[in-house]
Amino acid sequence: MLGGMTPISRSVHTLATPEDTTALAGALAPLLAPGDTILLHGRLGAGKSHFARGIIAPLLHEPEDIPSPTFTLVQTYDTGSGPLWHADLYRITGPEEAEELGLAEAFETAICLVEWPERLGPLAPRGALRLHFDHLPGVEGRGLAVEAPPGWARRIGGLLG
Repeated sequence: MLGGMTPISRSVHTLATPEDTTALAGALAPLLAPGDTILLHGRLGAGKSHFARGIIAPLLHEPEDIPSPTFTLVQTYDTGSGPLWHADLYRITGPEEAEELGLAEAFETAICLVEWPERLGPLAPRGALRLHFDHLPGVEGRGLAVEAPPGWARRIGGLLG
């Protein structure tokens, strides 16, 4: 550790198809528990919402519609793994608005999937798993860069390590 910083495991992956994205999200879903936060970075259309749906669907007790929280800002779900919050912060202007949504408490009590996490500023949990989605030039697939703090790196091992 340099300068007291916690080492972060970094890796880069290619998700060649939307089905690859869904499969990866589905494999990650059963590893999640309340208190886990995944920060989903990427431009519009990069696959953040698709990935979030891929995590949410297998955790639901019964199949249901999984809308994007673009307009509601937060969608909550009662899952077999505990409460899950899916937030899309695109339309907020800063940390104060995120705090008004109750996200600070949710980070401790629920599984949280947060799109546009840069809007969280200092509210972003330090121990969150960070996934950076990007378009790949000339193909349908997506690039995925992973930043995993040590606890995450151990848990997700060969899945994203």
